[in-house]
Amino acid sequence: MHLDELHWFVVLAETEHVTDAAAELHISQPTLSRALARLEDEVGTPLFDRVGRRLRLNAYGEILLEHARRSLAEMRSASERIAAVRDPDTGTVRLAFLHSQASWFVPDLLRRFRAEAPRVQFALIQGAAHDIVDALAGGRVDLAITSPRPDGYRWRGLYLERLCLAVPRGHRFADRARIRLAEAGDEPFVALAPEFGLRQLTDELCAEAGIEPQVVFEAMEIPTMEGLVAAGFGVAVVPVPRSERAEPGAVYVPLLQTSAKRQLGLAWPADRPLPPAAERFAEFVIRQAHEDT
Repeated sequence: MHLDELHWFVVLAETEHVTDAAAELHISQPTLSRALARLEDEVGTPLFDRVGRRLRLNAYGEILLEHARRSLAEMRSASERIAAVRDPDTGTVRLAFLHSQASWFVPDLLRRFRAEAPRVQFALIQGAAHDIVDALAGGRVDLAITSPRPDGYRWRGLYLERLCLAVPRGHRFADRARIRLAEAGDEPFVALAPEFGLRQLTDELCAEAGIEPQVVFEAMEIPTMEGLVAAGFGVAVVPVPRSERAEPGAVYVPLLQTSAKRQLGLAWPADRPLPPAAERFAEFVIRQAHEDT
């Protein structure tokens, strides 16, 4: 089983379309089809169900995909470790991070680290917590700055964010110094989609407060939530923003619940060693968090 063909299989599994996969891989469709046939012959079973002109990864294919991603990640890690022994100041850090950390926290970390290790490269993925866990599991990234703590991964907490209730300017709660979430039980809510970590935390806070919020819009990013709050669509539970990042049309009222906070942390796989560059960056991030507290 050649590594190139294993990579081709992963791309085909992700696109589920021979034409698209071949175009992405810059190979011909017959070459890809022959490689898939050899792979299926080697494992002894079809890996896809054919549905019209498309492919659908089946249960056997799902198993192979999991192991293929892991194998490719291991080989990439080995190559990087060898390169790091030859030249310790180089390498690539594959890092995933939450959308909400893209405007200041992660860029500031990268800026400070690059001053210390200017020849280390970065491959960055920005996404939601569930996408980040998938990227870690599939070996597409080595490290993740995320929340909440994912099960089954090594973890180091970096800092806590207090949560607040964002309301439009002129709202009945806008002049409050603090508020109990239960008081907003009859308000329309703007929230993230259910699979997002912050939405899950919001649901837990609402259950703790004894309310069932009416969610009128589900957004994909916190700035969208804040913009809709400013436009009067509803209220939202969001992290207390830095002053320069606050939405001008919204007021941020701190929540009284002691559990109204989320911890951001660094996660990495427990079942494989980090490449040297990623290990160096992880040590830097943890050291910076310690110095900043």
